[in-house]
Amino acid sequence: MITRIVQLNFQEHLVNQFLTVFETSGPKIRAFSGCQSVELVQDIYRPYVFFTVSKWDNEESLEAYRQSDLFKATWKNTKALFSLPAHAWSTTDTGK
Repeated sequence: MITRIVQLNFQEHLVNQFLTVFETSGPKIRAFSGCQSVELVQDIYRPYVFFTVSKWDNEESLEAYRQSDLFKATWKNTKALFSLPAHAWSTTDTGK
């Protein structure tokens, strides 16, 4: 299983607009083949910083999502609201 963590920094006045985008796209991402879960968390000290934490069956499932029309449309709408570029990490459980 792959855990994908993406840090998103938004323009403060556009946070609610992002939340609307995520409210629409989140259930669709969760339903995407190979997606186990998607969570949205918010930094408690910087309320304009969010992280998506998603779990995928494998790298192929994550890559299929990243090549999908759903991702492309969601990313286009989300990226327009950024104050800084996103940072992303793909991780796996070490079993320890």
